[in-house]
Amino acid sequence: MAHPYSTLDPVAVLDAIETVGLRGDGRLLTLNSYENRVYQVWLEDDSSVVVKFYRPGRWSAAQIAEEHEFAKELAEREIPVVAPLKQGTFKEFIFAVYPRRGGRTPELDNAEVLEWIGRFLGRIHAVGAMRPFLERPSLNPQTFGAEPRAWLLEHDCIPAELLDSWKAVTEQALAAVSRCFRLAGEPRQIRLHGDCHAGNILWTHEGPHFVDLDDARMGPATQDLWMLLSGDRASMTRQLGDVLTGYEKFMDFERRELHLLEALRTLRLIHYSAWIARRWDDPAFPAAFPWFNTTRYWQDRILELREQIALMEEEPLAV
Repeated sequence: MAHPYSTLDPVAVLDAIETVGLRGDGRLLTLNSYENRVYQVWLEDDSSVVVKFYRPGRWSAAQIAEEHEFAKELAEREIPVVAPLKQGTFKEFIFAVYPRRGGRTPELDNAEVLEWIGRFLGRIHAVGAMRPFLERPSLNPQTFGAEPRAWLLEHDCIPAELLDSWKAVTEQALAAVSRCFRLAGEPRQIRLHGDCHAGNILWTHEGPHFVDLDDARMGPATQDLWMLLSGDRASMTRQLGDVLTGYEKFMDFERRELHLLEALRTLRLIHYSAWIARRWDDPAFPAAFPWFNTTRYWQDRILELREQIALMEEEPLAV
């Protein structure tokens, strides 16, 4: 059976934007995105916009509307988030039109850059804490750990010779994650960016702006912080201190949530494997991840999770 995205050819893209009052001049550039399909489209006045076609069946119309409302709420408060200009539907697709915003990857080894990003994250979270999402899901050990683990097992994704090892290590990892969440005092859930890594922050001479709220959901504040940290323990401690210097100018950070840093990384590892497996019918995924269904891939995941179990047993970072 053909994947829904197989029908999304250049003519369909141009027909779609016409339904919201825009006329393309025929020039399109496919932008990097696996989950959705994203294009830079030039218009007849020689300007260009970015058009995102949401993956059919992933989010409901109400959940997408919450994403757009959150982005607009942040933009109205002069927080540099790229919010949609227009939304529409075309055939089976929900799509959104965004202004084109350039920028480069931020230098996350620069203390000033991290503090600057931290200030805006603090402002995003201050707004995010004002009210909850009603339609979007929460990030927790069940939704990002137990549920994707169960899906992978139900669909026989793990090589038979590694199945027992993978089942054991994921069970141990999720037990450690649950312990970290208890030590964090069942942290407060707020509206989040949800996928705040360097690729979703664009840097210009005016500072950062945040793009792609596609993964926005309820969750602990640490989820939007931990992906900015890398390297050894000393490096991450320094980086976190720089981020929080800016963050806490606008939003208090509960230090107990530091127990979640490696727990959230662990959940992402499990969730990521299930994400690829669930998208395997999309031709873009076997092409982009040819190593996914190999024995070596699952051996590496088992080793990663063993390392994460050890890290979750260490004391959290101290800032």
